Amino acid sequence: MHELSIVMGIIKIAEDHAKAADATVIDEIELDIGTMSGIDMDSMEFAWTQAIKGTMLNGTARKINSITAKAKCLDCDTEFEIKNYYDACPVCGEHLIDIVQGKELKVRSLLVS
Repeated sequence: MHELSIVMGIIKIAEDHAKAADATVIDEIELDIGTMSGIDMDSMEFAWTQAIKGTMLNGTARKINSITAKAKCLDCDTEFEIKNYYDACPVCGEHLIDIVQGKELKVRSLLVS
């Protein structure tokens, strides 16, 4: 379950930034997670619940922005939503695509006090 190591990384990022701002409490954390990021959200939820105990994120409101995956066809320049890496362009049928969004996994913002 790589979600636990991801959650541990998010905790470190959040606590490091909170401490740098001389904050003692993280009131809210906002995350961007793309649909093609490889994150299993059920596993992430379980890992989150366990990992935040005893950290500055315990009791913090969490907002998750799900970023829909989009690709651009390298043949006809059509931009379209995808669900799988092997999806074909809906216009020309080619499989040569560039994923332009949906692989995100980042801390968008923190609200500290």
